[in-house]
Amino acid sequence: MPVATPKRTRDLGILALATIAPLWGYSWIVSKVALGYSGPFTFAGLISGLGALCLFAVLAVLHRPLGPPPLRWTLGIGLLQTTLFNGLATAALVVGGAGKVSVLVYTMPFWLLVLARLFLGERLRGLQWPAVALAFAGLILVVRPWDIGGALSGVLACAAGLAWAAAALLVKLLQRRAPCETLRLTAWQLLVGCVPLLVAGLLVQEGVPDWTGAFIACLLYSVLLANAMCWALWLLALRSLPAGAAGMGTLAVPVIGVLAAWLQLNETPAPVEAAGMALIIGGLAALAAAGLASGHGGGPGGEDEPAPLRALD
Repeated sequence: MPVATPKRTRDLGILALATIAPLWGYSWIVSKVALGYSGPFTFAGLISGLGALCLFAVLAVLHRPLGPPPLRWTLGIGLLQTTLFNGLATAALVVGGAGKVSVLVYTMPFWLLVLARLFLGERLRGLQWPAVALAFAGLILVVRPWDIGGALSGVLACAAGLAWAAAALLVKLLQRRAPCETLRLTAWQLLVGCVPLLVAGLLVQEGVPDWTGAFIACLLYSVLLANAMCWALWLLALRSLPAGAAGMGTLAVPVIGVLAAWLQLNETPAPVEAAGMALIIGGLAALAAAGLASGHGGGPGGEDEPAPLRALD
């Protein structure tokens, strides 16, 4: 079996990100529509659990091992990337617009830097300072903490981005210490993470979804494309590219989400929100430029791995 070259590995990671962008970008509109027929935790649990079953079926057809990856790591990734990320993001959609939520969730690279600074002692350097300042200013304008009623969706979406950033760190560490197949890890973390979501739906008595044609179409899109396929591609991107590069590669997703919400849901952000979204996207783009300028652009697990991840070993 031929061994993938570093260039081929990188190209696969870039292709994965290019596929993810439109699918995840439009998924926010699909989820917003679906929440008219289902409670948020029930919907998040359904798409995660059904997505896991689809991936297990693929593994069985391909005659791949079905056993779980290292259990402690899988539990951590599942709780962060599926339970908290999907649960918080879906709850944010209940009380906020799809465009706004998509932008705030994809502040994940910003939170990755914050986590590295708080827990690993990594300091910001060069262009990272103005980039973080731009993103933070944008967060303030979009979340609007002075508006208690309107801040809830922003807080939930930001918390979802933070959970995603923490999960990304765990995934990179797992792949460096005990590499495992991407599809198997995706399937198990979805399965592990869906259980608390379904339990939460029962506890808050969300009831049974309204199984209309529109809801089933939304569910199929979310399960097959936005969940099973895209999470597998995301883990492939994390395995093929440095974590920072993979995170920055998701910048197109909130742009697509905002445009799609404007065109389909008639969500026109207020001037202050629009300015904040522009600052966030600009700040994250500047972070991407800073990452390129720092020279952290090599393959996974090499000497040019981003410093926050090197420090975790």
